[in-house]
Parts: sequence; C-alpha cells; structure tokens
Amino acid sequence: MLPPKDNIYPILDKYLPPLNEGDILLITSKIVSIHQGRCVKIEAAGNKDDLIKKEADSYIDRVKCPGGYVVLTIKGHTLAASAGIDESNANGHYVFWPEKINETAAEICAYLKKKNKLKKMAVIITDSRSTPLRYGAVGVAIGFYGLEPLRDYRGTEDIFGRKLRMSRSNIVDSLSSAAVLVMGEGAEKIPLVIARGVKPVKFTNRHTYKDLIIPIKEDIYYPLLKEFYKREQK
Repeated sequence: MLPPKDNIYPILDKYLPPLNEGDILLITSKIVSIHQGRCVKIEAAGNKDDLIKKEADSYIDRVKCPGGYVVLTIKGHTLAASAGIDESNANGHYVFWPEKINETAAEICAYLKKKNKLKKMAVIITDSRSTPLRYGAVGVAIGFYGLEPLRDYRGTEDIFGRKLRMSRSNIVDSLSSAAVLVMGEGAEKIPLVIARGVKPVKFTNRHTYKDLIIPIKEDIYYPLLKEFYKREQK
C-alpha cells in the first residue's frame, strides 16, 4: 500500500487466508487512509500544526505540552496526539486518519462476508496512541462494524455475590491493543490481524459505535479533559 492512494481490496484478496465464521479482522488505519487517498506530500502540506488543528475536534497547543513535542487533540471521541496525522512508514507523506471510518469498516465487512460466505464477522480499524501516566504505545479502535463494543456486567454478580453496578468490558479497544502489539510500531509490515475464537463477542448487523461513547461531561475524567473544551465554553 503506497501513498498517496492505493486500493485495499487486492491486498485483502491476496494476503488474507479464508475467514471463518466469527472471525474479527483488525486493520491498521494507515492502509485504510491510503486506500482513501488521505495523504499529502510533506513539502506541499504547509504548516503541520495548522493541519492538525484543522483535523482535530479539539486541541491543546504544543506550547502547553512538555517538550513541545505534539499538539494534543481529541478526534473522533479519541484522545490522540496530532489528530492522528502520521509520517512514519509514509514515504514522504503526511497520512491523515480515514474519513467515515465506521462506514468504511462496514463496506469491508460486507465484502468479506460475501466473499467467504459468512453470517457473522466484524471489522475493527485500529491506531496506536500513548496512554497518560505510561510509556509506550497501545492500540485503540477508531472505528468498527459488526460487533457489540461492550460486554455489560451490570446487574450480574461477582464471585462473592455482590451485584455489579457499573462494570463494562471494552471489547473493541482490548482487541485493538492485542492486534497492535502484533502489528508493531516499526518495519514489521503487518497491517492485518485476525482475532479468532473470541468468546465474549456478540455479532450484529447494525452500527454500534455510538454505544461506546460517553458524553463528555459524564466522563469521570472530565475534570482533566475539560481543558480541551475551554474555547467552546467561552
């Protein structure tokens, strides 16, 4: 997959083995972006910070960040550096996040279901990000289709019979972290990972991304995140 634009479907046809009922395909966002032509030559792009701020839903300027290394952003309900704009493994281009990510995941899922004659499968589009208070990158789902994103434990009992009131397991980000570990951060060239036999998953034929998202003011981390929203509140 070469910037500025390439076709993901021949890659899927050539490199994916036959898929099984209940498989989940995880795809790194970079090759989805290249498929969509979401790339621009670095020398023609102008000021990177201007690009980041245009792409971001909200941002904190790099002058406020330790070392001034990044513009901190929220994009697509995800806390990320630089609105996901990346230049690693990009052959002299900036690669932006894909557009209409969930719709694209649904298109790829429908194609693979038809090709493999499947009723149940899902597609998750991943990226990597840093986590506050921790070194190192982990995976996150930036879009998906075909599965329920959460496993809900509310109303069930723990091993001592105590009823759980808030517990939910984030399936899509957990799978993305495992997949990104396999994909790597350097020259591994593994943009596709199949998760097979994941028992807690419930498959669906509806869009479920909104089920994952917490309204910002209901988030327990809002006291920290509200720095992003000061401009909107003025």
